[in-house]
Amino acid sequence: MHSTKQKVSDAAAVAKEHVELLKAKAQEKAEKAAARTKEEKEMAHERRKAKEAEAKMKMHEAKAEHAAEKLHEKHTHGVYGHHHHHHHHGAAGGGTHGHQEPVGFAVPPASATAPTYPLGGHPPGWVDPK
Repeated sequence: MHSTKQKVSDAAAVAKEHVELLKAKAQEKAEKAAARTKEEKEMAHERRKAKEAEAKMKMHEAKAEHAAEKLHEKHTHGVYGHHHHHHHHGAAGGGTHGHQEPVGFAVPPASATAPTYPLGGHPPGWVDPK
């Protein structure tokens, strides 16, 4: 889904760039029509090239931002957003089929809140009675 969102966002950025290119060309044409000297026509052409370069730069910046957003979403959803369900059977069912979860790793239910102390440890301020 994230790659689809990125593709749509990239396509919108390309479309926006295309509109900016068309506007720059139309403005150049109008400026050239109003120009009286060869130098004014050249200046109009140079302004169009600058606007086209700016539109391309904005498009590439937008694409880079979309890629960064996708990467950020991938990293923030990696731990708790996507998990696999493992079915464990009792001794009669053949055990856990050689798969064990790491100690302290548990996927909490969506309604659970995260503990404020490390899993398997003691809450802050706890003193060993020994």
